[in-house]
Amino acid sequence: MTSLVNLLLSPFQFDFMIKAFIISLVIAIPMALLSCFLVVKDWSLIGDAISHATFPGIVIAYILGYPYSLGAFIAGLFSAIGTGLLKENTRIKQDTAMGILFASLFALGIVLSVNIRPDIHLDDILFGDVLGISLNDIQFTSILAILITAIFIIKWKDFLVYSFDPAQAKALGISIKWLHYGFLSLISLTIISALQAVGIILSIALLIAPGAISLLLTKKFTEMLCLALGISILSSFSGVYLSFFLNSASAPTIVLCFASLFLSAFLYRNIKSK
Repeated sequence: MTSLVNLLLSPFQFDFMIKAFIISLVIAIPMALLSCFLVVKDWSLIGDAISHATFPGIVIAYILGYPYSLGAFIAGLFSAIGTGLLKENTRIKQDTAMGILFASLFALGIVLSVNIRPDIHLDDILFGDVLGISLNDIQFTSILAILITAIFIIKWKDFLVYSFDPAQAKALGISIKWLHYGFLSLISLTIISALQAVGIILSIALLIAPGAISLLLTKKFTEMLCLALGISILSSFSGVYLSFFLNSASAPTIVLCFASLFLSAFLYRNIKSK
């Protein structure tokens, strides 16, 4: 019995695992909160697109010697604003504009990274390296997570009205344009906070899955938020924990935990409806 307990607690004996647990739980909170709004507003594609669009910003920041997070944020914000401008000033629909702009930006990032051959490991940027997290990474991510959560707490009612009924939000005197681009900025910040842990490619799973799973289980938005938080924290912790025993990468294992919960919620919803 003692040996089994020691085995189960063995991940907590390593400093790099403790750091991985901390940062995965930190990013789980803002990801879950924004996830509900993205799912309700059918903006899942936007989250995916912004995550890919940050890639050239990271590479350019490397060339210029600036922090990668700054380059990622500027690129994400530029892509979000660019999409809005294309939609407002042309007959092109938003999903079409996203397909063109974000794919082009991601392709630019690939071309730049191949030609400059940077010393940074691009696989870590694309897929994350949660086991290589430093205390500085945890501090930076925590600051971003606190900022995003604070803004969400202050403005969540405005976001809620905007998500369900933009016309009503406008009638109430809420600035739709500022709210729109403010929310896109929050998405960019949230993706940046997760770059070191799960990377560009897999961050979209953490940004969409909590809201999608909770939407299958409840119709009340407040319950959806609470469920999404619990699901995000549980999956993030379980993914890091299981990766230790499976000898697998932590980020993909976290995503598989989300996928398992989604499948379970889907089956539960179908069984309950019969």
